[in-house]
Amino acid sequence: MGRPTTKADLIETANTNYQELNAFILSLTEKELTTPFEFGQEKKEAHWQRDKNLRDILVHLYEWHQLLLHWVRSNQEGKNQSFLPKPYNWKNYGELNVVFWKKHQDTDLEEAKELLRQSHQEVMELAETFSDEELFAKGVFPWVGSSTLGSYFVSNTGSHYNWAIKKLKAHRKNCK
Repeated sequence: MGRPTTKADLIETANTNYQELNAFILSLTEKELTTPFEFGQEKKEAHWQRDKNLRDILVHLYEWHQLLLHWVRSNQEGKNQSFLPKPYNWKNYGELNVVFWKKHQDTDLEEAKELLRQSHQEVMELAETFSDEELFAKGVFPWVGSSTLGSYFVSNTGSHYNWAIKKLKAHRKNCK
């Protein structure tokens, strides 16, 4: 399926990819769970060096859920809030990811799994409150800007879960 353009597709893709992520996690061996991630220098994006284990990936997903939830709820309450908190923007958001990474270095894996489970549920419940038009028509909510609200949900769920799965598959390959 391509990138979702309806509420039904958004919900289905998010839940399917979340289930796929969880199934992949359950398939990880003890060696894969305990071996620190090492992707070398050939992977240029910062996240390949930042995340060192499954917990780091899960809390990353959780924190991006929190950004989405806070952004939507604040704006629904009439508090003009940008998606990324100041001083971050789309040019330096990698620095925010490092803040999230540092924040969770004492979070254990089981807690990270539970945080993500809860936040995924909250995001799905919030998505359910919007119509197709509210999610996928431009200009419905001025605080969304030139994009659609649905694109933020897609990016923070199904697409982000795919990113996590890809990273875990690369780690599995490195462990062999």
